[in-house]
Amino acid sequence: MSKVFFLSDGRAALPGPRGASIRARRPGESLADLRARPLRDLRISVTDRCNFRCNYCMPREVFDSSYAFMPHSALLSFEEITRLAGIFAQLGVEKIRLTGGEPLLRKNLESLVAMLSELRTPQGQPLDITLTTNGVLLARKARALKDAGLSRVTVSLDALDADLFARMSDSDFTPDDVLRGVDAAAQAGLAPIKINMVVRRGFNDGQILPMAQRFRGTGHVLRFIEYMDVGSTNGWNLAQVVPTREVLSRIGAAFPLQALTDETMGRVAERWRYCDGAGEIGVISSVSHAFCGGCTRARLSPEGKLFLCLFTSAGYDLREPLRGGADDARLTDLIDGIWSQRDDNYSERRAQGVPDAARKIEMSYIGG
Repeated sequence: MSKVFFLSDGRAALPGPRGASIRARRPGESLADLRARPLRDLRISVTDRCNFRCNYCMPREVFDSSYAFMPHSALLSFEEITRLAGIFAQLGVEKIRLTGGEPLLRKNLESLVAMLSELRTPQGQPLDITLTTNGVLLARKARALKDAGLSRVTVSLDALDADLFARMSDSDFTPDDVLRGVDAAAQAGLAPIKINMVVRRGFNDGQILPMAQRFRGTGHVLRFIEYMDVGSTNGWNLAQVVPTREVLSRIGAAFPLQALTDETMGRVAERWRYCDGAGEIGVISSVSHAFCGGCTRARLSPEGKLFLCLFTSAGYDLREPLRGGADDARLTDLIDGIWSQRDDNYSERRAQGVPDAARKIEMSYIGG
């Protein structure tokens, strides 16, 4: 557990995951990491629990009935989350995404959304508050979330075929349960809705075209995600990765596509539009085309650890100083100093063949 220390001039410092000394930037310096990447996005995991047991995320043989999830007392309270989020907003964060686990398992999540919706950037702008969910509880929560201030939702759906969906999610839920949640979110105005599909060769790659057909013309944005080596329990195999160029080729053969362009910094998905005007799709290519150079994301775990990369093995403990009496100025210095020393680029190193034997944190713990 990383402990916070304070230097003689009041600036915060602490040992980082690699043993490096972390120091906050000096007044007047713009907030950026060692690769000039700004801090714009904060993903907040509100629980480590989920009602699915997807084999690429929370395989049941690991996350079984005896698995010890975090007790409620260990989780950051909504007030603690909001306090930290407000500090992140003052440091440049413009978008907050609530994740899990399955975030809708956290009771009264709409209360947290309402609290976060009151936050403002230094320019006085409200934050863009979004949510990633498996969708099966969304039908009963969509309206309350929208009324509380949620902007948009992203829904995970890996197959439309009911048997395949059951095998991949290892649950008793069905694609119709998810689609009812999508419809409820659309009716509540949580749009544009994004649908995330993790594609695994030999598992659900036969669903690529049916998924494209299902969501064309709906206004929803279907995004295909390359199967990633997140965590250490999902048995990742490079042979199961379907490169996005293959996904685009399969879809383009049936429905011609045209590339759209976006700013590189902060971009995760590459966007493509259907030439016939039926909407757009996205592809997220962490394996075949690393986008580390434009990553502007920080991640906050359920118990208050700050992670700088989805593929990292250790984080920085913010709960201890938060509950230990640190004021906002000291917490600001601490977060500032952590980000300013960030140099994470796991996907680039993977592409270069650089071995990494460290045990990585699980995606179910800090969100995808």
